[in-house]
This record gives sequence, structure tokens and C-alpha cells, in this order.
Amino acid sequence: MGIAPVLPELLCPAGDMDRLKTALAFGADAVYLGGTALNLRSKAGGFQPDQLALALDLARSCRARVYYCLNALPLEKDMSMIRTQLETIAQLSPDGIIIADPGVFSLVRHALPAMEIHLSTQANTTNVHSVNFWKDQGVKRVNLSRELSLQDIRAIRTKVQDVELEMFVHGAMCMAISGRCFMSAHLNSRSANQGLCAHPCRYGYRPFQMDLEEETRPGSPVWTLVQEKNHSRIFSAQDLCLVKYLPWLVRNRLDSLKIEGRTKSVSYLAVVTDVYRTALDDLAQNRFRPARYLNELFLISTRSMGSGFFLPRKVSFSSFRESGQRWKKILARIIRPEGPGKWLVQVKEKWTLSQDLELVLPGLRRPPVPAGDYSLETREGCRAETVHSGMEAIFCCHHDQIRENTFVRSAD
Repeated sequence: MGIAPVLPELLCPAGDMDRLKTALAFGADAVYLGGTALNLRSKAGGFQPDQLALALDLARSCRARVYYCLNALPLEKDMSMIRTQLETIAQLSPDGIIIADPGVFSLVRHALPAMEIHLSTQANTTNVHSVNFWKDQGVKRVNLSRELSLQDIRAIRTKVQDVELEMFVHGAMCMAISGRCFMSAHLNSRSANQGLCAHPCRYGYRPFQMDLEEETRPGSPVWTLVQEKNHSRIFSAQDLCLVKYLPWLVRNRLDSLKIEGRTKSVSYLAVVTDVYRTALDDLAQNRFRPARYLNELFLISTRSMGSGFFLPRKVSFSSFRESGQRWKKILARIIRPEGPGKWLVQVKEKWTLSQDLELVLPGLRRPPVPAGDYSLETREGCRAETVHSGMEAIFCCHHDQIRENTFVRSAD
């Protein structure tokens, strides 16, 4: 038998306490989170100082690391808020802080000289000289620009040995360079660079005229949009998905693989974290199964997925609609036990007793629960034939693999 590969850290988003619990339950080695502002995901909810203390305790009980995001590009009026957040960070001591702005970097180095600093993808690091510059300033880890190909990444890794390298492997892509987009500020007065992106690239648009001609090529349009519906999402990028290329990333010694999605649903986070955790563990056991991982990701993808800039000739993967699979809806999240064989659940979709179920458990385990092997009750203990999204209900089932913070989904 060969020597097992050294696995990179799996770094997952934790937009709030429920997402933190989900990421930890499904195998995150580390999580990244933020306060309620200036962390590039201000709409994620974030953590108040007292919640942050609880989050750190929970993560450490699971032997997971916590990195605090302070990676917005602040205006002068925001600097007092930055200083306030640094006071909180000094008291709680997360495992690292993620920064993009040089001014914030300077404040952190002065106020928290012992704090481990990670450079955000917002800094758009694309070459060895930039990595070494930040290393000389005291940065321990650099999140590489999303615009790099595998050849670019390999060239940097070959020449840089004493700085940790991190990269995104899954989640939403931006139409702008490393997320530095002005569409949201232009349309909605909400700056993406300060964590307030309204995602206008996902909106539907209807062009009145879209036939572009370059001035030295008269009569030969270089770009023509064929409009078939009233509105189209013509700016929306594919989601990034690099699960198929994990063996390459491990061989090239990436230190941390990052999943995007602090504002995604807890059910999305559960499945994506489970897929990448299982894929990495399978790789260590020499049983890598990319088709299995992609099939599971199809079930929660709302857009087509692709390799982004990672491959020179970009590879696209089907959405669940194109793959021919049925979308297995997540029906509920298990909150806690309520007695023998009874579990309090948070209902996510309309759920009736006639539905066959699957449990969504870590390790891509999906044991079946046929209709007839379970029942539903209201919080008051009355039998229920149907429960609806937003409710809390009692799931009565004696399956021995049910656990807190796992999920129930339809079997078809």
C-alpha cells in the first residue's frame, strides 16, 4: 500500500449559528465567519460578540478552526467600526483573521501582533512576487485569485514553500475580477466591496438591441445576443465546481480548499460540505468516485457548474435539470431529540406522510425511510398528515442513524 496523501484543510462558510452547526456536523476542518458588517457578506446575518464566543467554543469542541472575516474594502467613515471589531477579536482570539485592505492589515498588525493573518481573494493575488510581498508583511496564508489556471497555481506553489496557499473550489463565481464589481453600487447603491452586493448579475435583463461591431471590422458583428424569452440572465456566471480535480489539488499541496456560500441555505451547505469531505476522505483511501460526487451536487445546484478559470479549456457540468435527475427536495433539518424515537425538526418544504424519505448523513450515507416507517406530529403532540415550510414539527422515527443537524429529504 502507498503512503496516504496529506489532505488539505476543508474550509466552509458559516453565515450564522445554524450554518456553523451544519458545517461542523458534515466534516468541516475550519469555518470562516464574520460580524454583522464589513465582512463581504453583510446579508448573511453574521455573529454578535456573544454569539461569536459561543461559535468559537462549539468549533473548538469539534477540533475545527475559526477564521474571522474583515475583508471588506472600508471607507474612511467605516474605520471606527473596524477598530471596534478588532477589540472584540482581541478578546476572543479566533484562529485567524481574513483581510483584503492594506489599511485594515496595518491596523491588525499594530493592534493584534500575534494574530494569524490570511489574505482574502479580494486582494487578487496572481503571482509569486505578490505572494512573497505579503509573506514579508507577515501574512501566513494567501487565498489565490479566482482567475488563475491550474498552470498558474502550480507555478506559484512550486516557487513558494513557506506560505500557505488557499483557493476556492466550489460556489458562486463573480463576473468581475475577484469580486470587485460595481454593478450593485450602480443599480442599488449597495457596494459589493463592502459586503452589500445585491447580485444584479443574477437578475433577468431584456436587451432592446444587442449586436456589437468593432470599429475596424465594419459589417461583421463580433457579438450577437439571440433573445428567446422576455428576460435572460445574460451576466450570470456558472458556479465553480472543482470536486473532480481534488487529486490534482492534493498532489500540488494546496493547504486549504474553500467553499463559497455564507448566504446559501443550510441544506445546500450540508450537501456540498458532505460531498467535499467524503471526496477528500475517499481520496486518502484510494477510492475516489467523481461521478458519485457530481450526481449529489446536481441535486442542490440551481445553476450549471463548471471549472471556472482553473482549466484553460473550461469544463461545464450539467445542472440537475440537464442531468436528467429528479430534484430530491430537502424536507427538514433535525434539531434535537424530543424523546425515544422522536425528533424536533425545522420544516423546509411541504412534507406529507405519503412520501418515501432519505436521511442525509455524513459520508454520503443516504439510508431510506419508506412511507409507513415514520409519522409526523405537531409541537403539541397531535398527529399531522402534512407539515409546511417554516413550521417546527415532531418526526417520529426509530431509525438508529438519525442525528442532530442532519437532514431529511424526499426519496424522489
